[in-house]
Amino acid sequence: MTKGVLARYRDFLPVTSATPIITIGEGDTPFIRSSTLEKELGCGELYFKLEGCNPTGSFKDRGMVVAVAKAMEAGSKAIICASTGNTSASASAFAARFGLTSVVIVPKGNVALGKMAQAITQGARIIVIDGNFDQALDIVRALVEKHPVAMVNSINPNRIEGQKSAAFEIVDTLGDAPDYLFIPVGNAGNITAYWKGFREYYQAGISKKKPKMMGFEAEGSAAIVRGEVIKQPETLATAIRIGNPASWGRAVAARDESCGVIGSVTDDEIIAAYKLLAAKEGVFCEPASAASVAGLIKMIKGGMDVSDKIIACVITGNGLKDPDTALSIAVSPAESPADINAVEGFLGWD
Repeated sequence: MTKGVLARYRDFLPVTSATPIITIGEGDTPFIRSSTLEKELGCGELYFKLEGCNPTGSFKDRGMVVAVAKAMEAGSKAIICASTGNTSASASAFAARFGLTSVVIVPKGNVALGKMAQAITQGARIIVIDGNFDQALDIVRALVEKHPVAMVNSINPNRIEGQKSAAFEIVDTLGDAPDYLFIPVGNAGNITAYWKGFREYYQAGISKKKPKMMGFEAEGSAAIVRGEVIKQPETLATAIRIGNPASWGRAVAARDESCGVIGSVTDDEIIAAYKLLAAKEGVFCEPASAASVAGLIKMIKGGMDVSDKIIACVITGNGLKDPDTALSIAVSPAESPADINAVEGFLGWD
């Protein structure tokens, strides 16, 4: 039985005697070794952290449990977020389970329906604005200033506190930190959180080394790579379609302190990695999640030698979050009469 992030890692979290130890079963996600791509890419060891196995299908549950628990500790009856999908699903799930009101501000046309279905079903109050994510976040910030509601976006430091638990789990499983940690970058809270987790375990003497943080934005929303805010970010990877990352400075610090990289990958590179993960590893992720593997492939093609390195790629969300993308690139199944001979003919098993 999953203990939950608060119970398992309370010594590393801002937990007090007044903090409710809540859970929806988040954390303790699979950390699996590659069966095929490790060899094809020439990695020493390659692992995938399957965060899509969290209860609402993405890594967001890790940070949300801490943010919601601290909001409840402070007496909040409502939580609010701007979202491209995954945050809204997580926030609304916790709100539904623990009797809170959830409010979600969503950019029009920029969210996969597979994600919004969760928030809708869980009873969130959803407002769709005619704008982008960054505008939605600005509205949330302003509402929090005026009304007694707790913001649960990743600019809330408690979100980062919870999300760092994934780094703890990787070290707990491997026995030490990997050499490299590849991760998608959108609002940049996750790369910030993982680096914080790796540093804290290192400082506590639990790990002997820290990884190089290798973050990858989508090219059409690569604000950090370009060094400028992108007013109209574009990418099919909706979860990282963000032109002004809230944790920009902290992500750059994670890169620099770890001697890592923040780069970008094209939508074509993301989809190629998305297909490879599904076909070669049986890992069905949402497109944004594949940015970590796309980044690894790009770095290796660029000459990076990882033949003796331990590499972890964070797979941030489940593929069912965005079924439209999967269907748009799928080959239509063959149709056959309801006859065994005809089926054998299609299969070439005559």
